Amino acid sequence: MAALSSLFSRRRLLVGFSAVAAALGLAGVAARRIAQQAPAESPNGTTGSRLYTQIATSNDAEAFRPIRVNVPEADLSELRKRINAARWPERETVTDDSRGVQLATMQELARYWSTDYDWRNLEAKLNAVPNYLTEIDGLDIHFIHVRSPHDDALPLIVTHGWPGSIIEQLKIVDPLTNPTAHGASATDAFHLVIPSLPGHGFSGKPTATGWDPAHIASAWIELMRRLGYSHFVAQGGDWGDMVSELMAVQAPPELLGIHVNMPATVPVDISKALAAHDPTPAGLSVDETRGYEQLNDFFTNHAGYAAEMATRPQTLYGLADSPVGLAAWMLDHDPRSYELIARAFAGHPGGLTQDDVLDNVTLYWLTDTGISSARLYAENKLGFFDVKNVSIPVAVSVFPDEIYQAPRTWTERAYPKLIYYNALDQGGHFAAWEQPQLFAEEVRAGFRALR
Repeated sequence: MAALSSLFSRRRLLVGFSAVAAALGLAGVAARRIAQQAPAESPNGTTGSRLYTQIATSNDAEAFRPIRVNVPEADLSELRKRINAARWPERETVTDDSRGVQLATMQELARYWSTDYDWRNLEAKLNAVPNYLTEIDGLDIHFIHVRSPHDDALPLIVTHGWPGSIIEQLKIVDPLTNPTAHGASATDAFHLVIPSLPGHGFSGKPTATGWDPAHIASAWIELMRRLGYSHFVAQGGDWGDMVSELMAVQAPPELLGIHVNMPATVPVDISKALAAHDPTPAGLSVDETRGYEQLNDFFTNHAGYAAEMATRPQTLYGLADSPVGLAAWMLDHDPRSYELIARAFAGHPGGLTQDDVLDNVTLYWLTDTGISSARLYAENKLGFFDVKNVSIPVAVSVFPDEIYQAPRTWTERAYPKLIYYNALDQGGHFAAWEQPQLFAEEVRAGFRALR
């Protein structure tokens, strides 16, 4: 998750870090272009190229190069070896998760990972959808592109966050592209584009600074134009929210609107109070008070990972060296998500299964993107939850187990062209992953007014 509010913005990073420390005591055009490709050299700037086979290559940097995921068995054997060689600390000195990811959860995760988990199941799911690489601004960008069987479908680009990946969106591909098979109307269909953020998954790893959320937003606009879409919409949560909102701020004429499920709605005065860890300001409504208290608790007690990645991401060598260390770091994101995951490894899955969780962690491990993904926090210069001054249509879905539940009042002020707002009674931070049917319904409803 990219929960960098103004607390972790560059302008107030020292204040925020001190507070945390103190708290510790494709369109048809695209299809034709692919068909015309000729073999060429290896791709430029890709990460983990041994993990996939290029079906077609091209000397044209803007070409779409289809790939098929094929992880060598030796990589999987090495992974299991490293899991089994983990050196464990003693059990936590408290009886709850207040000191971090619990030993029992991690030991059961490691046991299942090394004995029962099968990466090939996920590999088959990835290869069941079209995967491509294309070079944008000198960096290979990986994306999934599934066109709907309904010709009038609305093009949609969906962006994941951290510690998520394209794995989050696999469950919504069919509901969004083929709605009639899921009890919805053909008029709600989407052509779907799901890119991997730079430094994540099969996208290239930036070798210099500059790939901040605004740069990614402009790259996504270029991707949709390159795919031949004359109009489209965007969706995101976590980093995907910031990227989608910055696409909206850049306001290309093709972008009709956005849908977000972790919106940036915090007013300036509230953001300042959060940065100072002030008591709840007077005069807030019940919903606003709840939102303030949720954010204050998160930044006080749960966001240490964000401070480290925003300031010293290169220090996290353990993420590249230890799969167990990587998994623990990724699990310790927000309290509701951790509870969901811990229950799954205690034998009580709900929303996410053990395989769901390990699909995502294993993708990070195999692509060695623990540190490269963390660098996005250091690249970011904006308050994550601060209002971005979006002036195009916005749809918002608020899930109850998200880091904070954005009040309608803040949302209406943040987005002057708010076209949809709904507060749901189930789902959390990884909404598309946890509640794919409900999430798909929200995306359809949110964009219906723009068709």
